[in-house]
Amino acid sequence: MSPVTAGVLQLLALVAALALAYRPLGDHMARVYSSEKHYRPEKWIYKVIGANPSAEMRWPAYLRGVLAFSAVSVLFLYALQRLQGSLPGSLGFVSIDPDQAFNTAASFVANTNWQSYAGEQAMGHVVQTGGLAVQNFVSAAVGMAVAVALVRGFARSRTGELGNFWADLVRGTVRILLPISVLGALVLVACGVIQNFAGIHEVGQFAGGTQQWNGGAVASQEVIKELGTNGGGYFNANSAHPFENPTPFSNLFEIFLILLIPFALTRTFGRMVGSLRQGYAILATMATIWIGFTALMMWTEFAHHGPAFDVAGGAMEGKETRFGIGGSSIFAVATTLTSTGAVNSFHSSYTGFGGGIAMLGMQLGEIAPGGVGSGLYGMLIMAIIAVFIAGLMVGRTPEYLGKKIGTRQIKLAACYILITPALVLCFTAAAMALPTPGNSMANPGAHGFSEVLYAYTSGANNNGSAFAGLNADTQWFNSTIGIAMLLGRFLPIVFVLALAGSLAEQQPVPETAGTLRTDKPLYAGLLVATIVIITGLTYFPALALGPLAEGLAS
Repeated sequence: MSPVTAGVLQLLALVAALALAYRPLGDHMARVYSSEKHYRPEKWIYKVIGANPSAEMRWPAYLRGVLAFSAVSVLFLYALQRLQGSLPGSLGFVSIDPDQAFNTAASFVANTNWQSYAGEQAMGHVVQTGGLAVQNFVSAAVGMAVAVALVRGFARSRTGELGNFWADLVRGTVRILLPISVLGALVLVACGVIQNFAGIHEVGQFAGGTQQWNGGAVASQEVIKELGTNGGGYFNANSAHPFENPTPFSNLFEIFLILLIPFALTRTFGRMVGSLRQGYAILATMATIWIGFTALMMWTEFAHHGPAFDVAGGAMEGKETRFGIGGSSIFAVATTLTSTGAVNSFHSSYTGFGGGIAMLGMQLGEIAPGGVGSGLYGMLIMAIIAVFIAGLMVGRTPEYLGKKIGTRQIKLAACYILITPALVLCFTAAAMALPTPGNSMANPGAHGFSEVLYAYTSGANNNGSAFAGLNADTQWFNSTIGIAMLLGRFLPIVFVLALAGSLAEQQPVPETAGTLRTDKPLYAGLLVATIVIITGLTYFPALALGPLAEGLAS
């Protein structure tokens, strides 16, 4: 079987698995977020945190819950890292430096999981399991809660109430993320992913001495890392490490976990707004972009550009032979079109155009299908922009799901789509203009610029993957990327919840013959075009200096 055929078959198997899980999971999540029943363990949690899960919240109160919980999470994770040297189970590792502890705390709370450290050389069991793994769960649950709040904004009328943040947070964790993670961890252990609390072992005799291997509760952290579109690796090699991702089957299963909830949330959206066809339209938009990017990535990496490529069957540099180009390309697109950031290959070693495709996937806003929760609310923001553009074309007041898109709504949507590019481009410009950050670039020219652009694109879009040729463990990059991650996560949430509140207050507009049908293929095509054009106009000059220049020169 040729490598190309193997890659296509893997893609088809992945699509089939996602299709089988789409309906049951999507319906289950709709029931979870619509239920008025509270399970006993959930009641215990509410009692501990002092929350009333039945109290409805308007958007300012919902936002305060998101920000307060996240601020406490940052402080807790920062303190845990700073105290690591005094904690049991630290494996002899010292406490984390202040700038790196801030960067890591901001990263995991923002669902970014950017890592400027080597996990097996810096973090002990307590920080890995009690700190990082916990944030993998709750940061994903926060994203899902915000998405559900926006969906309620469309579904409700003449009320500003969006539900209860604490109930949405706890239900998302207890009823959705935990059960799937338990089952997924068992699958990963069966595949060979390790799960223990062993210490450091010295293995083998080599010319330079012995090699040290860490044990750890890897399977349980790996599954929520992918399921929650987090991405932080237990080991520095991330999902390329055989302890995290040992076989081609585990590789495909981890990609399945990455895409599972973001795609299924479109079904949840359709259920909650009372129109499954609306959910299918969003699903079709996401799937079109995802399949298109995957095909482009596989084409660029399989294309032969000389004798070395002919012998290897494509661009095999930086890729694991057990995954090949097909498995690596599918993983790279899945992880950059979502907010995952896990990697099973070295993105810096991809072809110029291949690296550009990975970067562009993040710059789209990670909405195809995007992160857990963030992908859905990001796509719904773009849906509002597309409706507004269509309304301008025909001279009609734009409407979406029976809600008028007026001045306030379009201002909030515009702020949402502008904040992340502003962070990416401003921080990249500052890094390239100042003398010190440039010293972290391992490569000169276009590729070196791509390293810096990729780093801030990954941070501000809450992705977490890296080109890896950049030495990001400096005070400049730890601080600025940390700030970009926090602002890139929580400023958009402010606009999303404000938009949700304004939509929930509206009286629904009856559908007429002149209403734009947003559940038809024509609208899905308009939405795809809107996403691509907006991103292209925003980032094309920067891409032309980096991956495009490198690709055309090769």
